[in-house]
Amino acid sequence: MIELGSPCPWDVLPPGIHDTTLAEVEIRFATTPHRKWLFGGLVRVTEVLAKAGCRYVYLDGSFVTAKPHPGDYDGCWDHVGVDIDALDPVLLDFSNKRAAQKAKYLGEMFIAGMPNGPDGPFVDFFQVEKSSGKPKGILRIPLAPPKGATP
Repeated sequence: MIELGSPCPWDVLPPGIHDTTLAEVEIRFATTPHRKWLFGGLVRVTEVLAKAGCRYVYLDGSFVTAKPHPGDYDGCWDHVGVDIDALDPVLLDFSNKRAAQKAKYLGEMFIAGMPNGPDGPFVDFFQVEKSSGKPKGILRIPLAPPKGATP
């Protein structure tokens, strides 16, 4: 089970990358009707990413904190092995503050290794709590390979 704890505005995950499953995320974080709605968007995006060959997503944002009513979820996905031609083009559309992603999947997903300015790649950027600048954790969720694929 994932425990929260922090001096930040909301409890956050302890520093590090924490391996978990979608089922565990649902149990721990999809605890209200609104959070269940956001979780449904997360499940849809992970299904699309898995079909394109993505092996891992990293989950961050207020969804994985103790914030009572998170606005969305944030995350990034591991590009290794991903067939870009099989990927939903919405996941490569970062325009208008990722409005298309938010509309379709209820959250924002970046490429894990994509630079986020001077803060390094998104997978590192997401491990810093934005109000305090202190380290915090993110979740790594393995995705099932598409049916018929060999691992």
